[in-house]
Amino acid sequence: MRWKGRQESSNVDDRRGGDGGVPRRGVKAGGSIGIGGVVVILLVSWVTGISPLELLGSMDSAPQQTGQSQSSGSRPAVEDELASFVSVVLADTENTWTQLMQAEGRDYPEPRLVLFTDYVPSACGQASSATGPFYCGADQQIYIDLSFYRQLSRELGAPGDFAQAYVLAHEVGHHVQNVLGILPEYQRVRRSLSEADANALSVRVELQADCLAGVWAHHAARQQGFVEDGDVEEALNAASRIGDDTLQREAQGYVVPESFNHGTSAQRARWFREGFRSGDMGSCDTFNARRL
Repeated sequence: MRWKGRQESSNVDDRRGGDGGVPRRGVKAGGSIGIGGVVVILLVSWVTGISPLELLGSMDSAPQQTGQSQSSGSRPAVEDELASFVSVVLADTENTWTQLMQAEGRDYPEPRLVLFTDYVPSACGQASSATGPFYCGADQQIYIDLSFYRQLSRELGAPGDFAQAYVLAHEVGHHVQNVLGILPEYQRVRRSLSEADANALSVRVELQADCLAGVWAHHAARQQGFVEDGDVEEALNAASRIGDDTLQREAQGYVVPESFNHGTSAQRARWFREGFRSGDMGSCDTFNARRL
């Protein structure tokens, strides 16, 4: 991606702080979850978007982060470059979704992006970097600890700046679902469902967010000089690397299909590709699709 020098979003709340990733005094370092559990949660829930904190219920009682944000002069330069990068991507999603929503006669209230280190309070509860990037519909904010991008490349096998952009675009996709009333309806319905049925419905929600990320990518690719050769392949690789079947197989050596709540690798790549092909959010109706 040729992103440098492009417009950045004004909707970024930089709450990064701390001392090189070491939790501050008074902040629980992982609660009751052991390091192995944190790794599994990171693998399984990095794009949970809807309610990732359910997997980290023991974190809810963690004290809120206090203290001043770390000055930019004491942060690695690569982190500040990443902050600029996600701000540029967010700005482009704002432009895309504002235009697409206006074409449908709707307003698009822009989400805020919260950058944090280690722990962050949100309207959906207290989260840690182990939660992975997530969207909180209650405050219409996306939360990202930028250190996740190192894990995306090194541990999940999905390098590249467009893979990083896909992560953010997926969370923005959840915001679009929230604006359209899809997320509130999902959260209402899921309370009356069995665990298996709730998981099956969650898969359709998550695959739709993948498709909406593809819709953004379609419009981004139409801008001269923004998207380069190989970028879309990076996003497709990322989508494949975080399928439920792939993550479970790598984490525990076998898969439990009835526990899937994001979709398989093939499904995630397929729906991102569908959004990218069409550029139309009308093509992202995963709820009535016979084949996921």
